[in-house]
Amino acid sequence: MARFDFSADDVVDVAAQGGGADALFQLGLMYCAGRDVEIDLVEAHKWFNLAALRGNEEAKTYRLELSREMTKKEIAAAQKSAREWLRCH
Repeated sequence: MARFDFSADDVVDVAAQGGGADALFQLGLMYCAGRDVEIDLVEAHKWFNLAALRGNEEAKTYRLELSREMTKKEIAAAQKSAREWLRCH
């Protein structure tokens, strides 16, 4: 599978416009790895969840792995944030 490197600004711009699955997945990777942003597992889970909803299969795997490192409260916060994002986009 081909990998594309996006800057943080590029990915945020695409996601802000309703984003495709790959852009949302890239945001998850950024927050998971701390690439151009602080590591934030709640944000990473949110973006992986949204990417999975848009059809990115790899995001499902990452979301599951992340959830194993998170509390139930953190997962609930990520899911709430994803729902809020969906309402706006």
